[in-house]
Amino acid sequence: MKRYKILEKSYIASQINYQTAMVIAPPTPHENYVSLNNYISKVTYTDLLVGLAAVQQETQALLGALTEEQANFRYAPEKWSIKELVLHLADSERIFAYRALRFARQDKTDLPGFDENTYVPVSEAEKRSMESLLREYQAVRQATIALFENFTEEMLNSNGTANDKIMTVRALGYAILGHEVHHVEVIKSRYLTA
Repeated sequence: MKRYKILEKSYIASQINYQTAMVIAPPTPHENYVSLNNYISKVTYTDLLVGLAAVQQETQALLGALTEEQANFRYAPEKWSIKELVLHLADSERIFAYRALRFARQDKTDLPGFDENTYVPVSEAEKRSMESLLREYQAVRQATIALFENFTEEMLNSNGTANDKIMTVRALGYAILGHEVHHVEVIKSRYLTA
């Protein structure tokens, strides 16, 4: 167990540029993140960048060990496969990070929502290998870490409107992390127990 923690810290350290990055603490209640709270409340990390790198490592270890049969499994006919969930994580993270970038740059344009249920059927995730999906997921995560590690405190506190809801850049970062934690919990409880 100790060796795993050492490897984990080493991996995490390699993912974050500590010369430019600061500790990104969780959003406070005054940041008006009510619409994202169901995800943010799942986050146990008190530093966003460490959380993003650590959860990425955990997710890749869990999903990288799956067979293709497991990756294509659906626990009910109308539910997504694990492959579709992985691509949903990447798609959602891209969208949330894009919102964070716009808000950090003081763009006050109201941004539309998105319907993940229309994205998944046309994604063709099922035709891809799990290795391909995990590479894409990893690339998106690395881009998110690079984006957030260079935000200033002022940028993190910036807010904007997406899907008719006000949210801060910091809240969006924690929502990215909590969204993944939520879906990994679902994978463990509904997909890998069958």
